Amino acid sequence: MFDESKQLEVFPTTVDLKRIDLSLNMRRFYRMSVQPDLFGGVSLVREWGRIGYRGQMLVEQHDDEGRAVNALMKLSATKKRRGYRLLEG
Repeated sequence: MFDESKQLEVFPTTVDLKRIDLSLNMRRFYRMSVQPDLFGGVSLVREWGRIGYRGQMLVEQHDDEGRAVNALMKLSATKKRRGYRLLEG
């Protein structure tokens, strides 16, 4: 009776990006996610590296989810300007 379609997120909490340039032998990924921590704060978890390999990880602590999402959006815009694109499917 009701259409149970998913509601789109206004502020995403996970972003998966990739940058592939075969002329430079470049196949990179960049993944960011906002996750609650054990102390009532929120963490922005950043992972990056070459596609198919483990890569590196950095965890940034934030006071609330809003600040973590703002950091995610700002970093995502920077990466897109540098040639990264959203990961499809």
